[in-house]
Amino acid sequence: MSPSDDRRIETAQVRRSPRYTVFLLAGAFVGILAALVLTFAFGGDNESASTGVSYSTTQVFGFICLFAIPIGVAVGGVVALVLDRSLARRAHEVRVEREVITIDDAE
Repeated sequence: MSPSDDRRIETAQVRRSPRYTVFLLAGAFVGILAALVLTFAFGGDNESASTGVSYSTTQVFGFICLFAIPIGVAVGGVVALVLDRSLARRAHEVRVEREVITIDDAE
């Protein structure tokens, strides 16, 4: 039962990377805030000019969210991609020692 060691020195690339989930969620949150602002910025009777139907403030907020949230998520994703590309230029190489240990069990 003697362990055999296999040691090698290799190079690895180290770089920072943004968390895409955080940027996508932040974009969705910004989209919700934009929908909220747009809902109350254009206040009034909330009556559709083409159909003559009156919509509540909650319905108007929901309709605007249908467009604002996906746009916010897309913008957050683009920001994350641009940040990832700019951080990739700052990557540097390090030397690492890789060690593989195998134990032979011959019982």
